[in-house]
Amino acid sequence: MSFFNKIFVGSVLLILGFSTVSLADESAKLVVEGQPMITRVKAPSHMENVDEIRSGWTFRIKETQSLQMDDFENPGMIFVDKGLDLWNKVEGSKNKACASCHDDASEFKGLRTVMPRWNESANALWSLEDHVNNCRTEQMGAEPLKWGAAPMDSLIAVISLQSRGMPMNVKIDGAVAPLWEIGKELFYTRVGQLDMACSNCHEDNYGIMIRADHLSQGQINGFPAYRLKNAKLNSIHARFKGCMKNIRATPYKVGGDEFRALELYVASRGNGLSSEAPSVRN
Repeated sequence: MSFFNKIFVGSVLLILGFSTVSLADESAKLVVEGQPMITRVKAPSHMENVDEIRSGWTFRIKETQSLQMDDFENPGMIFVDKGLDLWNKVEGSKNKACASCHDDASEFKGLRTVMPRWNESANALWSLEDHVNNCRTEQMGAEPLKWGAAPMDSLIAVISLQSRGMPMNVKIDGAVAPLWEIGKELFYTRVGQLDMACSNCHEDNYGIMIRADHLSQGQINGFPAYRLKNAKLNSIHARFKGCMKNIRATPYKVGGDEFRALELYVASRGNGLSSEAPSVRN
């Protein structure tokens, strides 16, 4: 990053409410229900500017960190319970529920760690939301769920929970390679009235305080995540949308091509970190 760019971004952060006070216990270890999580690991080889990747959990204050370490205390688990109710709910013209075909959600162990991924039959990049809606429309004869809505996010939380503790391993070669490059370009492209890119906060300036929030690396291995700020479960694309609004940019469409490509790229930046969903964030 050039000296001029550092000065420019620093000025913007000052406008937004920059502070150098760090409140996170960066040496803490994340253990959830007795299961150790990988929250720090050597950066993937495709990351050129970061040596070590860190879970967003390592940037949170002690009180927030502790919420994620106990399923009884984790407010995100409320949505898992709601998701399990939906899992067993009979819907659609075929009079089926998710459980009619899949029975226990544990059969999806490992799926969250490789998402998003290329779907050969659909000839498209799929997120977990696509799997959910494909099952609903094709197998249940039910209406698709809206991306980012509570029912969808709750079901995604159920599926994601099955992979908790497993390392992220998103593929970036083959058919998804061109889309990964698009996602990378989006990550480094300045947009909005503040003329900022994802990288300005989550690569160039992670570790500092802004608006009483400790800037993280923007990892998404913990999504869907319960945010204390809005007291609900938040999807990956909803967080992307929120970030774009923060820099006064017009957000891309949730579930659209741009956010799909960005999800692929950002997910790959977390390869090696444990899947944590549902995590707890500010």
